[in-house]
Amino acid sequence: MMPEHWLFSYEGYEPEREGLREALCTLGNGYFATRGAAPESEADDTHYPGTYLAGGYNRLKTDLAGRVVENEDLVNMPNWLPLTFRLEGGGWFNPRAVTLLEYRQVLDMARGLLLRTVRFEDRKGRRTRVEQRRFVHMRDKHLAGQELVLVAENWSGRLQVRSALDGRVVNGGVPRYRQLNCKHSRSLVTEEVDAETLLLEVETVQSRLEVAEAARTRLFVDGQPARARRGLATEDGYLAHDFTLELREGQRLAVEKVVALYSSRDHAVSEAAREALYAVSRAPERFEELVTTHVREWSHLWRRSDLEVVLAEPNHIHTTLRLHIFHLLQTVSPHTIDQDVGVPARGWHGEAYRGHIFWDELFVFPFFNLRLPALTRALLRYRHRRLRRAREAAREAGFRGAMFPWQSGSDGREESQKLHLNPRSGRWVPDVSWLQRHINAAIAYNIWQYYQATADSEFLYFYGAEMLLELARFWASMARWNPQLRRYEIQGVMGPDEYHTGYPERAGPGLDNNSYTNLMAVWVLCKGLEVLELLPGERRDELLETLQLGTAELAHWDDVSRKMRLVFHSDGVLSQFEGYEQLQEFDWEAYRQRYGDIQRLDRILESEGDSPNRYKLSKQADVLMLFYLFSSEELRELFERLGYAFEPEMIPRTVEYYLRRTSHGSTLSGVVHSWVLARTDRPRSWKLFTEALQSDISDVQGGTTPEGIHLGAMSGTVDLMQRGYTGIEVRGDVLHFNPNLPEGMQRLKFTLRYRRSMVEVEITQDKLVLNSRWPSQEPLEFALRGERHQLLPCETREFPISRPEVTAESATLDGAGP
Repeated sequence: MMPEHWLFSYEGYEPEREGLREALCTLGNGYFATRGAAPESEADDTHYPGTYLAGGYNRLKTDLAGRVVENEDLVNMPNWLPLTFRLEGGGWFNPRAVTLLEYRQVLDMARGLLLRTVRFEDRKGRRTRVEQRRFVHMRDKHLAGQELVLVAENWSGRLQVRSALDGRVVNGGVPRYRQLNCKHSRSLVTEEVDAETLLLEVETVQSRLEVAEAARTRLFVDGQPARARRGLATEDGYLAHDFTLELREGQRLAVEKVVALYSSRDHAVSEAAREALYAVSRAPERFEELVTTHVREWSHLWRRSDLEVVLAEPNHIHTTLRLHIFHLLQTVSPHTIDQDVGVPARGWHGEAYRGHIFWDELFVFPFFNLRLPALTRALLRYRHRRLRRAREAAREAGFRGAMFPWQSGSDGREESQKLHLNPRSGRWVPDVSWLQRHINAAIAYNIWQYYQATADSEFLYFYGAEMLLELARFWASMARWNPQLRRYEIQGVMGPDEYHTGYPERAGPGLDNNSYTNLMAVWVLCKGLEVLELLPGERRDELLETLQLGTAELAHWDDVSRKMRLVFHSDGVLSQFEGYEQLQEFDWEAYRQRYGDIQRLDRILESEGDSPNRYKLSKQADVLMLFYLFSSEELRELFERLGYAFEPEMIPRTVEYYLRRTSHGSTLSGVVHSWVLARTDRPRSWKLFTEALQSDISDVQGGTTPEGIHLGAMSGTVDLMQRGYTGIEVRGDVLHFNPNLPEGMQRLKFTLRYRRSMVEVEITQDKLVLNSRWPSQEPLEFALRGERHQLLPCETREFPISRPEVTAESATLDGAGP
């Protein structure tokens, strides 16, 4: 691989930016992840080393002003990174205590390595060069390692190296959570196993999850085993090997630390500590051997996952897209297939959102559906395993079917917090985000899109159909008949906007007839009816009997799907919810002048004693999510099913109306709005896309990215390239293409997996080239701008394309919905 666009680099040491670097330089393999903190660092106001086991949660209670709150958190596991040194007569290495001659940190995305180069001069004039490498192994999910190479440039003398395991960690990576109890684990074992091996084992205090780390440290001088005096430093939850040796000027010391991490939740494991010790003892003798197998595995992943982009004016875009893919693959990897985990909104990169699973999979799954669909299947199983809890939640709320939580963690209960700290006002305010019932439409949508991309009938047979039917049942039970309007309504919910939680004049929370929620409910009901037609007769009868789903209930679903209410403004714009048109207009200019950054208007208004519920404003796309998820053809079918006129000019008017009233307070906002503008306003779409690319690397929300990346926004930008600008849509057993590359993009090339075909796709401004790479027994059925074609096994076909005509209806990326 060429180095261009594969290296994400930082020059210089900037303490105020270290938290951001640590999040963006996190290394992981889908099983566990470790932030990119310097190995000599400790948790303080500058650094936050953190290691997180995928799905490793624990629950704690806290008394806040007389009210007990309970939160389940992704646990910060023991820190395996500590590896530092000190020269004779000096202190342990600290970049702030020396004169830095060179400082460079590089994330090598092609190889999955974190590199650091430091040259410094201490107070005695001793110059030293340090080179460091780190990996979290992508083939052997339990292994990680780091190498420290130190060269004495102009001195000779004694050197001490310390390699430690630190179990004294707490969850302290999110400042607004620090008032909550944060000590999630207790030490079980701290043991020196032999002269080069340490063992640390902890247990979470509530979930009783045992996690063991074994570390092997070896030293070499000029390639030969070093003669060093060894010592041991211990305290409760911490142990370290100290190595003291003599180094001559020009000599090269290499310290190799290999770590194995196991948990009591692992398969085929009797005892986590035993397995960790066994794994580290059987690891290859030298660091380089582990690097070789790790890099090879990354090359295999990139072969399936890369996007090749050629721009007229080269810039950061290609590198940032690869950074986003890199973090996707570290959060969800082939190791995910054998685990019971979901897609955390902030990756396994930090403690923000407590590692919970929201609706972000709606933005993540499209990438994997067409690249590594087995990963989507595994992640959907996470939802199916919690179907029982979802059924219980629906029943407790007075509904039928299955109601999944807005925030999910270990067991599928609702993990949304009841109180939320507004850092601007310092007040704890009620949090009713659990009313975002639309998560139950997102899950159904993800099931259906996975099936469309893979034709995985076995998944549908055993898991998908059951979930779809129970979700359809839930939506039918939420709908209430209004005899005056002769329409069904859904009341007391929140939409994706999140700013609006209720009505100013109403005491309780919740909104009525949110258009996104209502129309998505209709879509789920239609798919619930359709999936019964896809199942073999025997399985269909089994499910109908098991779920006690009779003809009368199915007839009710059909009735609701034809009579759901949608609310419109007086000029025909689709209303975000009933009563939205009657809200006050917001003085955007005055607030921009007063505050500058107004992305989080909810916090600003609350600090003023006001509320977004009074105004026409949005945090992110709400109504416009419909144009993100569906083509105009699909929307027309839904509107006509409901008996509403579908006027093409309504689409651009609706888009413009809500864009003018959106603060973009979510990193997902730019992704969705870029998508819905991609056909009608390419320059504006491209501007929003490039801004969305910057969300994390520039930390546009002012301090949130150090707490964890925004995985939905990262995957959303990749998906804009993969499907948005290519017009790829999977619908009706046909793979659709409708390319419309932005100006300045000369070529886009990638490989996708569609059902039983592996297809290499190349698109330029004037042609589409498809190359079938697998000797499949069946031709690929595809369509280019509506015209059907076939691609035979191992065949290459080239088609000329021209700029599509822009119409009002094409505002939804017609033929390019997910």
